[in-house]
Amino acid sequence: MEGKTYKNFTDLEVWQKARQLKNEIHEIVAAFPPHEKYRLEDQLIRSSRSIGSNIAEGYGRFTYKDQIHYCVQARGSLFESINHIIDAKDCNYISEDTFIRISHRLSELEKLLNGYIAWLRKMIKT
Repeated sequence: MEGKTYKNFTDLEVWQKARQLKNEIHEIVAAFPPHEKYRLEDQLIRSSRSIGSNIAEGYGRFTYKDQIHYCVQARGSLFESINHIIDAKDCNYISEDTFIRISHRLSELEKLLNGYIAWLRKMIKT
């Protein structure tokens, strides 16, 4: 983060990874059974969209404290998405390979988001 300039939230690697994850999840849920359209499919799409949305909303706030608040909300949505992916695996809607791939992406995003939150907290103290 240090030494880089970010003109927009779309420049943030953490937001870019959240966008990639959201798009990948959108492709995966297309194969869910029709009876999950307004249940697990909808919940997973909403929680995955919420990650990037909260990062973007936080970026638009004036204080680091506000930015952290929205990033913590994004982290909650990330964990909700993890739970929904586990549900999809438990219901056999996704394969083991897909589960492992998406779980890896979620873990990578968690690390980036935690790093961004840590950086924002550091900025409060400087």
